[in-house]
Amino acid sequence: MTAGIDTPDRRGRIGLHRHGRDHTGNPRVRIVEVEVLSSDWYVLRKTTFDYQHSDGHWSREQRETYDRGDGATILLYDTDRQTVLLTRQFRLPAYVNGHPDGMLIETAAGLLDGDTPEEAIRREAAEETGHVVGTAEHVFDVYMSPGSVTERLHFFAAPYRAATATATPGGNPDEGEDITVLELPFVKALAMIRTGEIADGKSIMLLQWAALDGPFNQIRPGSRAAG
Repeated sequence: MTAGIDTPDRRGRIGLHRHGRDHTGNPRVRIVEVEVLSSDWYVLRKTTFDYQHSDGHWSREQRETYDRGDGATILLYDTDRQTVLLTRQFRLPAYVNGHPDGMLIETAAGLLDGDTPEEAIRREAAEETGHVVGTAEHVFDVYMSPGSVTERLHFFAAPYRAATATATPGGNPDEGEDITVLELPFVKALAMIRTGEIADGKSIMLLQWAALDGPFNQIRPGSRAAG
């Protein structure tokens, strides 16, 4: 008997080896076998499948996928003061892959954990920044690393004000989070992308969306509005 396959694992999951077997949306893909390599908390699988190439021939392929569930992220902004609210926290994967100190500046984000995307991001915004936001604007949904990670990230944006700061910021200490809240002028945040001070993909995407199509699309660096 194997936890996560025949019996529930510590998160109550079972049948993890069946993931993807019932997919029929692409007739050029036939799932042959799914092997669970790890399910300590998230799930690492090795999937064997037959794939029909554009010239008609079939080949047998194997891929490893890491399933941590879907997530959501949000850009909090104040158009009156032309600021955005970001976070800073330690990220081990970035640290061991060349980031000087692993302290990444990011938009608030977290996994859905059974909630809808908007419910989840309202929860994460409150936990990380201390701001309880109203209705969040859905921006887009993105597969952030489709070559190996299954996660789909739901992007949102919402205004914040002093009056929305009604929760305790800093993250969830039970999950080891130690988060600092940063309020930055929007144009400075854009400049920090160019200097590499902001190197987190989801945050860059939301900041650039805000400049191109979002709440700051009339502001340009060097303009009077940018100050």
